[in-house]
Amino acid sequence: MKIEYIYAAAERVWSDPQGRWLFDEPYYNHTLALEEYDLTLLPEQPIRLIVMPESELQDGASGLHLRQLLSRTDDANFPLLSRAAQVITWSRDHRFCCRCGEPLVNHDHDLAKQCSGCGLTQYPRLSPCIITLVTRGEYCLLAHGIRFPEVRYSTLAGFIEAGESAEDALSREVREEVGVEVNNIRYFCSQSWPFPHSLMFGFFADYVSGDIVPEPGEIVDARWFHYTELDEAPIPPPFTISRQLIDAFQARWTKPD
Repeated sequence: MKIEYIYAAAERVWSDPQGRWLFDEPYYNHTLALEEYDLTLLPEQPIRLIVMPESELQDGASGLHLRQLLSRTDDANFPLLSRAAQVITWSRDHRFCCRCGEPLVNHDHDLAKQCSGCGLTQYPRLSPCIITLVTRGEYCLLAHGIRFPEVRYSTLAGFIEAGESAEDALSREVREEVGVEVNNIRYFCSQSWPFPHSLMFGFFADYVSGDIVPEPGEIVDARWFHYTELDEAPIPPPFTISRQLIDAFQARWTKPD
């Protein structure tokens, strides 16, 4: 059974001159690797992530920023790329023990690191988040966040805080970001999101009351979109959970009776 390899540095995944980013044989000298991890999701498809110095990856290959690669990939490869990205970030940001400060070394068996001093084991971090599409009949509420340089209207999202349920976090985030109240919260689906290490729980929620008041410093604009407007609206790309929520809402109104 062939092992496939992904070569990466920072948040870039590297391809050969033919544009391949998955290799079925070693493409670089693995003795130069900074770290190596098992990313296997299916037993019949073993995959290794090779974290290389960026200087070693510049000869004969080109690097794609992860966001670029994700925008071009399909549903089958998205989980693998998301896993690779989160492991790269975790590997870069967790080099010393948070308890005693000693260096961390790779665990013998698990996808984890272990402290060389006190023995503390640390696994790749996941941060649970909610993402929701608020609906009001034939309308849905979308917002343009301050972090998007281009104009893009998306669903509302935020991290779940300590002690909160996902439903409580959803109600709080919607209230904070746009000033409205919701109820009838329904789970839709989840998605691993690698910027930097989120696990997104997608929901629908119904509008109850309140006027839209964008949160200063977070939301540039927010408004209601009729389902007939969505085809022309600047909304997220198809691979995102935000777009899946929007598409499901639109399909509810456009499917034949």
